[in-house]
Amino acid sequence: MTMMPTPETMNRTAKLFMDRNEVADYGEALAKLEGFRLAIVCGPEVLASAAHQCALLTLVNAGRRTSLGGICVELPGDGPLLVPLAKAKSLAAAIVAFGGKTGTAAAEIPRIAIGAVGPAAMSPSWQVTWDGWRAGVIPLREGARLQERGNLHLAPILASAVALSEAFQYFDGRPFAGKRAAGISLWSPGSDWRNYDPSEPPLLYLPRCLWMLGLGNLGQAYLWMLGALPFPEGQKPELVLQDFDIISAANDSTSVLSNETLVGFRKTRAMAVWCEDISSKTSIVERRFGTSTRRTDDEPAIALCGFDNALARAALEDAGFDLVVEAGLGGGPAAFMNFALHTFPATRKARDIWKQGSETPRPATATGRAYAGMLEKGAVDACGLAMLASRSVGVPFVSLTAAAFVIAELLRRLHGGIACEVLAGSLLDLASLEAVEQEAGLFPAAFATLN
Repeated sequence: MTMMPTPETMNRTAKLFMDRNEVADYGEALAKLEGFRLAIVCGPEVLASAAHQCALLTLVNAGRRTSLGGICVELPGDGPLLVPLAKAKSLAAAIVAFGGKTGTAAAEIPRIAIGAVGPAAMSPSWQVTWDGWRAGVIPLREGARLQERGNLHLAPILASAVALSEAFQYFDGRPFAGKRAAGISLWSPGSDWRNYDPSEPPLLYLPRCLWMLGLGNLGQAYLWMLGALPFPEGQKPELVLQDFDIISAANDSTSVLSNETLVGFRKTRAMAVWCEDISSKTSIVERRFGTSTRRTDDEPAIALCGFDNALARAALEDAGFDLVVEAGLGGGPAAFMNFALHTFPATRKARDIWKQGSETPRPATATGRAYAGMLEKGAVDACGLAMLASRSVGVPFVSLTAAAFVIAELLRRLHGGIACEVLAGSLLDLASLEAVEQEAGLFPAAFATLN
């Protein structure tokens, strides 16, 4: 029997193949993703380094959502979990908890390497690597790595997101994937990420009080990044979590803190449990953000926005925040690899950017074979078909990339670096990242100091 998706169950990556008219039905779209398999080969560093474990767990957690054929991790042994991203005592147990398996992968499966590993038996294969604020991937055959220093764990997470993007592009038939290096500098966006940058500071400060607007794929990616940062004991971030939505089965394909066991729970409450498990203090707001939202003086002065509603975005400067950092993602088959960031206050008002009636319409490609088949079988009517078509294509590694820049925006300002009013790019071509810099005042909130 042919599988019939609903807006609440549709895998947002499988939708890509339906929108591009590459498959006859939803089941065939899922079958394509089941042909995506990855092996992760780990050097000894993963047993002793929190940064390398952040890279590994990101690959497993985000990778299993698009590579439905499975994630197999080759470990050099087992050891304690050094980061609070999973409720597990050992690294191997954390891998299983996030949907991976341990063992030896078949030789023909594309490989992603973490740490010092031997040469790959086949192509494509990628070396995940980073140093300080810079992160990316290099074809494993080059035998090259950055020095992989520092405790800025955004970098190894970002490197893994780039690796998953390159692997996905390889499976999707992009000619350069697997044959090129790709990466980004979070300290100096647009610079050559493989070159040492003496202006990069060590990580000394971390933001403590934040208001999270929206807990979908972007909001959960923000929380993943924050959970990986090395906050001192007693100085974990205090978070206000605002959302009104409920976790659906579709969220499992895009959102790194969602899974099938959480379907039906409110996002605020599920995310609060995760945050409390890593010792962050939380309060929740279960209503829509809009013109009626007002922060009080004792609430976080910085907001991180992860929703895509134009009317709500237009009100971002009305709630009384001293700083807002928001991100948006492309959604259609031609733009799903795109990401953009805005900060406020800025030279342009949020209301001018997202004027009433200016919301970008969702891609509504409903003319392909898969959609036509649903109509013919009577599985959906025209209204239901329009709802399916309106759902955006989504992949978690784009959300993680955008999230890295959102959190890095706060960290750069804390460390005297540049402030960006706008930053935009695409994982299809990271070298073409564009940024508009601005003057920034003193950091408008409490922060933790690392020893």
